[in-house]
Amino acid sequence: MKKTFVLTHPKIKVPRLFDSAKSDVKKYFKRERNKKLPQGADFWDFDCRFGATEAEAEEVRISEINTRISEVETQGLTTFYLEILARPAQRPPRKVVEGELDDDLLNADDSVDDYDDEAPEEE
Repeated sequence: MKKTFVLTHPKIKVPRLFDSAKSDVKKYFKRERNKKLPQGADFWDFDCRFGATEAEAEEVRISEINTRISEVETQGLTTFYLEILARPAQRPPRKVVEGELDDDLLNADDSVDDYDDEAPEEE
């Protein structure tokens, strides 16, 4: 999705146009995530760019898009550019370091007798 959102309309109020833009972005993410992954990929990753114009666009994280749109609304700008490119990605394997596991957690009892010592005594 490479789109310049125009936030002026003769009949639609400006706050509804911002809500519509946020909704379009959300629907695009949902649509792309539901597509079938290619062989060897674990998830869809997104490269996102945001700015007032295409030339001013800078890379942003997915979680920052809604806040950036809200900032545009508070600044009173009438347009903004958003680019979202989906790409298949693979998660890196987790590193497991031997000897870092806590022996107490591995050999723990399921008893709750240890907590009885902390309870206040009734008089």
